[in-house]
Amino acid sequence: MINIPKGTKDVLPKDSYKWQYVEKIARDTANSFAVNEIRTPTFEHTEVFLRGVGETTDIVNKEMYTFMDKGDRSITLKPEGTAGVARSFVENGLYAGTLPAKLFYISPCFRYERPQAGRLREFHQFGVEVLGSTLPNSDAETIILAKTFLEKLGVKNVTLYINSIGCPECRKKYAEALKTYMSDNYDKLCDLCKDRLVKNPMRVLDCKNPECNKLTANAPSILDYICEDCKNHFESVQKLLKIAGVEFKINPNIVRGLDYYTKTVFEFVSENIGVQSTVCGGGRYDKLIAEFGGPDTPGIGFAVGIERLILMLDNLGVEIPNENKVKIYLAPMGEKESEKAFELVCELRKNGVVAETDHVGRGIKAQFKYADKIGAEFVGVIGSFELEKGVVKLKNMKDGQEMEVVFSSLVDAVKNA
Repeated sequence: MINIPKGTKDVLPKDSYKWQYVEKIARDTANSFAVNEIRTPTFEHTEVFLRGVGETTDIVNKEMYTFMDKGDRSITLKPEGTAGVARSFVENGLYAGTLPAKLFYISPCFRYERPQAGRLREFHQFGVEVLGSTLPNSDAETIILAKTFLEKLGVKNVTLYINSIGCPECRKKYAEALKTYMSDNYDKLCDLCKDRLVKNPMRVLDCKNPECNKLTANAPSILDYICEDCKNHFESVQKLLKIAGVEFKINPNIVRGLDYYTKTVFEFVSENIGVQSTVCGGGRYDKLIAEFGGPDTPGIGFAVGIERLILMLDNLGVEIPNENKVKIYLAPMGEKESEKAFELVCELRKNGVVAETDHVGRGIKAQFKYADKIGAEFVGVIGSFELEKGVVKLKNMKDGQEMEVVFSSLVDAVKNA
């Protein structure tokens, strides 16, 4: 037997309806904010992620699935969605169209890391990217979209944390202050943070090592180093969130894990999925499009891991409706009856009713058991008597009530039941 690769997971029929529901809510929420779908390739030239994600990030250094193809080109399975969207935005000249370009995606992503609850090597993201607006109302609207999506799914007890990491000029000053502060404790840092302190000091604040967290607990705050423009932008974002009635907390240690962020960064955090508690994260990235050779175009976005989200919904006891349930199962009791059942099932399906009938020659008792297993709301029996009379003996599987329905009225009777 050949087993599934480590860090991947089959989504079986008993669970796939959950995915379909989450994806439907994602699409409906995006559409309500006038956000349109974009689909980018599963793999890109490696340079896309070196430029977009950043060479000093854990993703690029340790987690990417990179290989040489038959044309001796370096190819990478996408580890996140934003870089591919930025590449597409530039390559397809979307900057010349109507701005802001408001885009969303639902996509598989790949990272080579230790599998754990809700975190796999192949995972899926719902993401939103808004390109072409510098105004803080884009920041606020994007955050509100993420919040609306989570609320529509029934997610509770989630805290929104926001921060500003300023512009590149702000960060230069802050990086020097952070280096100075950490210099006395350099030897106590983990090996990864020692390297980060040289290449990208702010990433030290993002370390998951408890000892490093203690050392950075009283580090200088980035908010004390941001320029007047960045400060005003951040204050406006806060004001707009308050106008919208969105509660939030400021956390100066949020830096996010990718190099392209500027100004606003944010996370929705829950305690319902264990140690890895960030449900949704994102921020502004005003320099990314220029990195890909496009015009100076600001952007902001977020991404949600669908596996982790479904795990959280299960932990919260949120009942996800199964919209794929069979409405009616037709149980024939002979060959001619089976032909009629097949005809009626075809008619029901043409009219949007989820219908099923026997395909393996079960007896009537076995058919009732099968109908119960697949969750059929109604069972319609067609025996020789019913066939001759031109009716279906319809049974409601919830309350046991029975009635006869003529063949020509079956579609209306089931749809209105």
